[in-house]
Amino acid sequence: MPPIARVVLMLGLVSAAGVALGHVKIRGVGLGIGGVLFAGIAGGHVAKQAGIAFNPEMMDFIRDFGLILFVYTIGIQVGPGFFAALRRTGLALNGLALLMVVSSILLTAVLVGSGALSLGSSLGVFAGAVTNAPALAATQQVLTEVGADAAVMALPGLAFAVTYPFGIAGNLLAMAAVRILFRIDPEAEARRFEECRRAEVSTLETMDLAVRNPDLAGRPLGSLTLMGSLMCDQGVVASRLLRDGVLCVPRPDTLLRLGDVLHVVGPRPKLEQARALLGQEFDRPLTTKGTDLKWERIVVTNSAVLGKSIAALNLQEAHDVVVSRVNRSGVELVPTPALKLQFGDILTVIGRPESLAAVGKVFGNSSRRLQQVEMIPMFLGIALGAALGAIPIFLPGMPAPLRLGLAGGPLIVALILGRIGHIGPLVWFMPPAANLALREIGIVLFLAVLGIASGDRFIATLASGAGWPWMLWGVLVTLAPLLLTGLIARGLMKLNFLTICGVLAGAQTNPPGLAYANALVASEAPALAYATVYPLAMCLRILGPQILVLLLW
Repeated sequence: MPPIARVVLMLGLVSAAGVALGHVKIRGVGLGIGGVLFAGIAGGHVAKQAGIAFNPEMMDFIRDFGLILFVYTIGIQVGPGFFAALRRTGLALNGLALLMVVSSILLTAVLVGSGALSLGSSLGVFAGAVTNAPALAATQQVLTEVGADAAVMALPGLAFAVTYPFGIAGNLLAMAAVRILFRIDPEAEARRFEECRRAEVSTLETMDLAVRNPDLAGRPLGSLTLMGSLMCDQGVVASRLLRDGVLCVPRPDTLLRLGDVLHVVGPRPKLEQARALLGQEFDRPLTTKGTDLKWERIVVTNSAVLGKSIAALNLQEAHDVVVSRVNRSGVELVPTPALKLQFGDILTVIGRPESLAAVGKVFGNSSRRLQQVEMIPMFLGIALGAALGAIPIFLPGMPAPLRLGLAGGPLIVALILGRIGHIGPLVWFMPPAANLALREIGIVLFLAVLGIASGDRFIATLASGAGWPWMLWGVLVTLAPLLLTGLIARGLMKLNFLTICGVLAGAQTNPPGLAYANALVASEAPALAYATVYPLAMCLRILGPQILVLLLW
């Protein structure tokens, strides 16, 4: 069989078997995506016994490209909310990540100091137990710099292979332990997370207000102020006006009359202020039924309007319509004049049918574009991520430069591009279904290759007896920091369970852990927490082996 076909056949079989294994649950707990790793180990062992070899360069490429796909799609998904989450909870979450990393370094140092492990094998245990391949690469680099002999240089790779599988499984077990210990319902946690996130944005309500204040007669609607600022800048939008029994769309220059009724949209406190200013609440709702006014939800898909503010589009003057709400990623925003539009925003627009049709053309309103993957921006983002990951970072006292690598570079670039949204005609929006598909393909390929590559060494090392102490100490280095962090995060800090899962996976730089958390329930909470702590955790994981060598060599 041709070499390429052989690799594809093995990856297909391992991936299918691993996904099926991950679906098997015992008392509601299963391996999830981690099943692919164990299927890969079995497949790699069988292939070794049968004398089947795989091209190492091709396997390395598939593994690394799968990892890039996974972290890049995660970054694009959480980018819009990442920086807000970083400002809100970044310090606390990164403190937990620091606790995890430091505790694992201290545990490893104790194992070496007590004589339980040699320095070479302990470095492999440290990297494998926290599932961090860059830490293994840093280990090899620093051992080379200090002049370690060939026997010492071989130990980290073997210890890494033996401890890596439980590094992944231990992450999943720690999440399950926290869930069981605190009797947590993931669905309820997802609802609580969404409620907290929505509470940060003022909920929009409506009110029909009759003009009874004689001081307002003859004044332009656009000149009304609440607490010293223009009403529109305060987030209150008048979307309909009833005058002499006729419903119309009000404009900023519309002169108010006593008896006018305005349908206003905004946060409840601001609406109360508007009621005190205008006069009183009207006794019946201003509905568009039976009138020539309609309302429609219009999706922003036209690149020409991206980044432009609502005021700059001058919709009321040009088309005689009013934008009353903006829904962005499931969160309703106040349509202030300064609000800048992003791809995928859903606008609630009120006006006459012909005006709504014209506005739909302005914004694009193309459901087809929402389902398309923008290929050029995606591959540009991946290229920029690979370039960033390859940049050496020189720190004083370190024998070798640090690099973000093919996991950190694409993640950070994707976070930034996801937050920016677009640059000119390049749009970094990815349909959720496509994002999920690419993410799952990426992590499955990554785990399948890792399992196949370590399958033969894993079994042989265990069979010789040399690997059992490494595995047992690896269990300690894996579980102790995870459980300590999980207990503090939930028991003392009362953090959301899904956020804790993201922290545990991110601080261990463990993509399968994040995939497992995502599979529990549909929520952005794990990915946001993962992305928040990942950059710091990755840098510390790479520094860890160098610190251990400097302290213990």
